[in-house]
Amino acid sequence: MNIHKNGWVHQLLRQMSDTVHQSREEQKLYRIALESAYEGIVVADRNGIVLEVNETYASFIERERTELIGKHVTEVIENTRLHIVAKTGRAEFAELQKIRGHWMIANRIPVFSSGELIAVVGKIMFQDIDKLFEMNAKYKEIKAYLQASEKPQRSPFSAKYRLEHITGASLALEKVKTMAAKAANSNSTVLLMGESGTGKELFAHAIHQLSKRFYGPFVTVNCAAVPEALFESELFGYKEGSFTGAKKSGKLGKFALAHKGTIFLDEIGELSLSMQAKLLRVLQEKEIEPVGGLPESVDIRVIAATNRRLEQMVGEGSFRRDLYFRLHVVELRIPSLRERREDIPPLCEALLADIEHWTSESGMDKVGIEPEAMKLLQSYDWPGNVRELSNVLERALYMMEGRMIKTNDLIDSLKQPGAGQQGQMAQVAANFDYVRGSLQTGTLKEAVEQLEQQYIKQALEEANGDKRLAAQRLGLSKSVLYTKLDKAKKQN
Repeated sequence: MNIHKNGWVHQLLRQMSDTVHQSREEQKLYRIALESAYEGIVVADRNGIVLEVNETYASFIERERTELIGKHVTEVIENTRLHIVAKTGRAEFAELQKIRGHWMIANRIPVFSSGELIAVVGKIMFQDIDKLFEMNAKYKEIKAYLQASEKPQRSPFSAKYRLEHITGASLALEKVKTMAAKAANSNSTVLLMGESGTGKELFAHAIHQLSKRFYGPFVTVNCAAVPEALFESELFGYKEGSFTGAKKSGKLGKFALAHKGTIFLDEIGELSLSMQAKLLRVLQEKEIEPVGGLPESVDIRVIAATNRRLEQMVGEGSFRRDLYFRLHVVELRIPSLRERREDIPPLCEALLADIEHWTSESGMDKVGIEPEAMKLLQSYDWPGNVRELSNVLERALYMMEGRMIKTNDLIDSLKQPGAGQQGQMAQVAANFDYVRGSLQTGTLKEAVEQLEQQYIKQALEEANGDKRLAAQRLGLSKSVLYTKLDKAKKQN
């Protein structure tokens, strides 16, 4: 028989050849897909005979792929139920199966064609049960994240402020903001140092908001306000019937309330030594012991703040050295207002906008500050920092006439010659306890000399050792500053 080119026989043979080629390509693609699958997959026919299996599944049951094909599933797969699903036609999802001493989770799915069962597919979802627990933990974390995003006010224990709420663009402030953002990425303890009124609590809120714990609680503890007798019950909680007057349901302490979140320990330097010892145990062991109860684990991130010099307190014996090192992991020093005078104009604008009762009562859209008044505000040293600035502006609003704050509207203490330096010296004494500590003995002249030395030392620290800048801040000439430094060196 002669086959002519383009004749019907020739065309039929070409079609058959194309069909075979296509089938081979599809089979090749099917094999690639099967082997590329992350999960282990096995396919058996309606009688339970293995038709196909990928290398992932074969490797998991520690057999060669060629050993499995053509065998009944009960011969080669431990604790299998593929043959049972082939008989019942009912799929089984997320079933535990033990193979070679390892628990895994499997799906068994019947395959139908024209209403008739033709095969069963077995799929390993998790080769190790621990992987399921890991995924479940991640799922809970993501769910909490989404719920937190949908509910801005989750509870009374939530952070209110972010870095953008901290007004100012000075180099000193931007440097601390950058460090705060970096610190937020870790789980390390953060110690916020700085004078009263500089905004340490705002930074604590912002660090929590930027951290991975932002969906968790943010609990604040004012250490100076907790009586020593109530320290344990307030911070660690208590169980029912643990003491007379205890609530029947017991009470959760601050640390338990902060679980999976952040606890902010403000004014940490005010704790007594006995309270410090109890706090140290929590930080070391990551567990609390409620009054009348057993130890409980807590997952917390600690941010502490103080306006006192903890290192000096350690030397004096009023602060535990081991607790200091526990807290002093990441230190952020918040600059005082006198160190970032260029931030005063935008701060004034923000603070005036925040005084809601004034704007609501007066009906005024915006209050301004005359240039001379702003110059006066920028020349003052602000011993009370932003808190004092807010107080001065609020008072000025009640003194002003019209829509502009003038110099006459500002309190008299700002207008006195040298007001800034006097305020700064008062702040050094108040914040760092120099007067109460080392200046209690000796003559008045000796006390004044000691205070002057401490003040000069503080100015040099704030100027990073720059004597010219320190002299400028002190209102002294450079030669006078050198003279005082030489005198102090000889006395020591």
